[in-house]
Amino acid sequence: MSTAFNRRDFLTAGATAAAFVAGRPAFAQTTDPTDLSIAEAQRLVRRRDLSPLDLVESYLARIRRLDPRLNAFVTVTEERAVERARALEAELAAGRWRGPLHGIPIALKDNIDTAGVLTTAASAVFADRIPDEDAEVVTRLEAAGAIFLGKLNMHEFAYGATSAFTRTGPVRNPWDADRIPGGSSGGSGAAVAARLCAGALGTDTGGSVRIPAAHCGIVGLKATYGLASIRGIVPLGVSLDHVGPMCRTVADAALMLQAMAGYDPRGIASIDAEIPDYAGALRRPTSALRLGVPRTFYEDVDPQVLAAVERALGVLGDLAAGARDVELPALPGTRTVGVEAYAYHADLLDERRGLYDASTLERIEGGAETSAADYAEARYQLTLVRKAIAAVFDDVDVLVTPTLAQLPVSIEEARASPLEVTGILIRNTAPFNAYGIPAITVPCGFSRGGLPIGLQLCGRALGEVDVLALAHAYEQATAWHERTPPL
Repeated sequence: MSTAFNRRDFLTAGATAAAFVAGRPAFAQTTDPTDLSIAEAQRLVRRRDLSPLDLVESYLARIRRLDPRLNAFVTVTEERAVERARALEAELAAGRWRGPLHGIPIALKDNIDTAGVLTTAASAVFADRIPDEDAEVVTRLEAAGAIFLGKLNMHEFAYGATSAFTRTGPVRNPWDADRIPGGSSGGSGAAVAARLCAGALGTDTGGSVRIPAAHCGIVGLKATYGLASIRGIVPLGVSLDHVGPMCRTVADAALMLQAMAGYDPRGIASIDAEIPDYAGALRRPTSALRLGVPRTFYEDVDPQVLAAVERALGVLGDLAAGARDVELPALPGTRTVGVEAYAYHADLLDERRGLYDASTLERIEGGAETSAADYAEARYQLTLVRKAIAAVFDDVDVLVTPTLAQLPVSIEEARASPLEVTGILIRNTAPFNAYGIPAITVPCGFSRGGLPIGLQLCGRALGEVDVLALAHAYEQATAWHERTPPL
């Protein structure tokens, strides 16, 4: 397919370019539906100027063409996706519209359970694992009309931030195939950036949505802890695990969050909270929002990253009510993830130890070294720090930091020093998993070599509306999100 039309041309010409073939709308070959954001595509789908089947087939063709270079997908569920698209198309013909995700093709990180579909967590340990039940977020997104294209590659068992250690080989960054896309949701970041799906789900225990989103030049949102259910997701550490959307725009993230959020009575971490209109939040004025700048997050940051974020702060200053430096509560010294990961894997280690990658095995076994008393104290301190962060928002509304301290490293470097690279990558993201507050990353620039740079905005617990409003306002005031990888 040619991509001669830009997005604005496509939207303008969409209705007139459409023709009906076999009783359904189809686009002229000079247009590419994969160029559309979710927000753009859903408007065309609703008025039947774009069919779900055409949209799915366009993405499947792009996956076949580009994924061999990126290794973003573990499994492509082509037949299921086509069948689902036809069914949703029939619903539209009958006058039923499920909402903004009706007929929108997305993909899922490979640790998110899908009934009847291989779900491996990118590990040989689970090479043949086929769940009997969908994860709660899958059920909700499917009810909203989403079409799943398949399962996305990731760092094995989500225990790393590079996606260089997977059962099927490293995931590659669409902006530079020799570099990492970040992780652990690296396949999700690469697939969205490369237009292999309209949106994706990732999981985030120490930054695993925001790290690949920043490295791949897209939007990644980790909402308040428990707002979206983690039931049916292969856990890393349940005290910090989140699931969130990875998209091209803030508006798309809001649409996906709307479908995902809500109380799950069977979910171990799920919270019963009022769910506002997240898409409506994008229209909220931001001029009264007070910005907080935790300067420790700006230390030891790559100069190109720091310059881009400082420029972004200047833009945000015009959109909000000003900024002040703030200090955030100290984090517990002992993390809970290691113990929780070991507890999940203990029986598997007895049976399948030789199937783990050596670096993953080392990290999992390290969790056995923490005593029960230390773990209990860590959980206690985690509860306290989640209460303490609330006081910071007495004086500010949104925190602003660089998402990451460095640019994407090479896959070779990531494989040579996995723990060191992961430690650097999670430095600016992991604190907000501990705090349990919403955090979003949006593109804010590029390095001299053309690598994406991310800006992180964080809000008070259940403060997604402020975070989304400011992120959207910044996105509209800049054009970084409009750039696409040189594929």
